[in-house]
Amino acid sequence: MARILIIDDEPAMVEVIATLCRESGHQVFPFNSAERALSELAVIEPQVVIADIKMEKVGGFDVLRACRELSPMPAVIMITGYASVETAVEAMKLGAYDYVTKPFKVDELQMSVQRALDFQLAVRENVYLKKELKERYRFENIIGTSPKMQEVYNLIAKIADTDSTILIQGESGTGKELVARALHFNSRRQHQPFVAINCSALPENLLESELFGHKKGAFTGAVQDKVGLFEEAHNGTIFLDEVNSMAQPLQTKLLRVIQERQIRRVGETKSLPVNVRVLAATNESLQEKMQAGNFREDLYYRLAVIPIEIPPLRERLEDVPLLTNHFIQKIAQHYGNSEVPKIEPEAVKCLSGYRWPGNVRELENAIERACALCEGNLIRSLDLPPHILCGARPAKAGDAGELPVGETLDAFVKTLERRFIEETIAFNDGSREKAAKMLDISMATLYRKLAN
Repeated sequence: MARILIIDDEPAMVEVIATLCRESGHQVFPFNSAERALSELAVIEPQVVIADIKMEKVGGFDVLRACRELSPMPAVIMITGYASVETAVEAMKLGAYDYVTKPFKVDELQMSVQRALDFQLAVRENVYLKKELKERYRFENIIGTSPKMQEVYNLIAKIADTDSTILIQGESGTGKELVARALHFNSRRQHQPFVAINCSALPENLLESELFGHKKGAFTGAVQDKVGLFEEAHNGTIFLDEVNSMAQPLQTKLLRVIQERQIRRVGETKSLPVNVRVLAATNESLQEKMQAGNFREDLYYRLAVIPIEIPPLRERLEDVPLLTNHFIQKIAQHYGNSEVPKIEPEAVKCLSGYRWPGNVRELENAIERACALCEGNLIRSLDLPPHILCGARPAKAGDAGELPVGETLDAFVKTLERRFIEETIAFNDGSREKAAKMLDISMATLYRKLAN
């Protein structure tokens, strides 16, 4: 049911429209005087206003101007005679949603009202979603008070509202995409698309098609034209995660797009202009990849106009208590818990003493597990993953309190082995391939031991 305000100086017309709207289940506010209607407009807060264009003293354009002052603005449907259609079109240019001409058909008016209500619903949902996104990706939601994070905040605040290409560098799990979204949703492009893609998730030929699109028949399986992500991000932002994994032929094409601000679909001969801000992220050192001949130097300098280095969590352990509290509240809100769990100091001490090879993502997962397992709404040390208890502090000889007494020897050995592998991966900047070589084991063995 919607609130519909009807204004016409012909009482019979008002009664007809009011009857139709009531039959559809709406709450109706009929007026024969536009002056009286406007005095009640802000109080009624209608979703739809149906008004005749030509009325004595106060006309439809006056009603439209008054409606435009409301927030949110109601959908305004103008009623006009055939001779005034041009006037109605002019009203639509000034913000009216639709118009119907006298004599109108019943279903025509009902359809116009329903379309107006659907439009209002879509607008409200869009406003809500944008508000939620902006709230979710405020700078303050990138948690941390450590000096290293303060440097990151200051840099983000300076560059968010520019069109500069940004390279976000950091280990896996440090929150690179969160930084990218904060840059977008705090820029002048915030109401335009934010399009993200993980460049390591697709083989080279499919990634090219995803990024730039393709023409029907360009390759086997291309049964229709496809719009690429750069086109989808037009006037907005594209985020290229793990750009370090991109094959060299595709690096060349990406370089051309950034330089020329044009894309060419696979199989096409014509280029299309695009207005896109490029944000990229890497979990490996691109300088090392350049030196090894695996990444184009000119592309690196195009991407790294302004580099942002996200520190690993082990280098800002003072932020762990703050992050822990943030994740506890976030998880409680997600599950609709009225009472937010508390965490005992000893558990916070364990968390703050662990090196976090999986960074912030690993911490969030640990807190979610602890929230699920805790009893009495209090998170204790034993609710944390065993490998975090083992890795929080080095054990002293004869200090059984530092060891997870009660576990089987096999489980304890597996926990230590997995932690050693995770630390080796972190030492190699998140590269599992390098870690496997250093450990002298195959990739299959590494994945199997991590899964244990």
